[in-house]
Amino acid sequence: MAFPEIEKTTGGNTVRIKRQLAELAIGHAAAGSWAEAVETNRKMLELGPDAETENRLAKALWELGELGEAREHYQIALALDPTNRIAERNIERLRVLMSEAGDKNAAPEKAEKASVAIFVEETGKTGFAMLTDLASPRALAHVNPGDSVELIAEGNRLFAEANGTRIGIVEPRVAARLLKLLADGNKYSAGITSLGDRDVRIVIREIFQDPRNYGKVSFPTAARSSDLRPYTKGTLLREEELMEEDLEDDEEDEGIEDLDRVLPAEVTGEEAFEEETDELDEP
Repeated sequence: MAFPEIEKTTGGNTVRIKRQLAELAIGHAAAGSWAEAVETNRKMLELGPDAETENRLAKALWELGELGEAREHYQIALALDPTNRIAERNIERLRVLMSEAGDKNAAPEKAEKASVAIFVEETGKTGFAMLTDLASPRALAHVNPGDSVELIAEGNRLFAEANGTRIGIVEPRVAARLLKLLADGNKYSAGITSLGDRDVRIVIREIFQDPRNYGKVSFPTAARSSDLRPYTKGTLLREEELMEEDLEDDEEDEGIEDLDRVLPAEVTGEEAFEEETDELDEP
């Protein structure tokens, strides 16, 4: 693989090369070219330590089934940045998986990814929910931010399933309204935006409004701008990389072009590929 020439200097040229390599690594991840992503991220680390690059490298190794080495690089990322939630969460998730499979495992099955449209803010049609009664950490270790979620109404509860696993129950505050709308014909799609062993957050989007629900808003309170973040180069990546944290990036959807703002994915795959923003917009 041809890489930009790397000069052992500081200044504009090195910054430019880092940017080019980061964009190349993100492109490989978005295309599912994990071996190339590993090579590119390793090349970038030759320019110096960087927590986000370590996260990307760990994600790529994980996708190739190299669980032990992936965990090592998440640990390096956490050492470089002790506040790095992506690395912290994935270290624990890999610990669970490695207790089942050892240091190596077959590359993970490709989970069904949530539609990109779910993650685009639309007032009244898009909302967030936390899940309660979570599945075990062992079960949650097999799902990632960005994965599609199926909502299943049973009595007065709205269950969430991902990759064939029931991962939790939609919090009552949100479920109570959606259950009524679902009963009258509305349809919704959902995806994981952030994932931990004690907290799972999903985004839900109205995709069909039954005429009986005309004038009824699915999510009366609009998503705050603090819940939004721009994605690097218009790509949505899982976490876990999000998804986590989440669209971390993990984690990855392809072909996303020119989206100005999308909802967060932890993990992602995902946060390792994007910059955080603390900017708050007025409602």
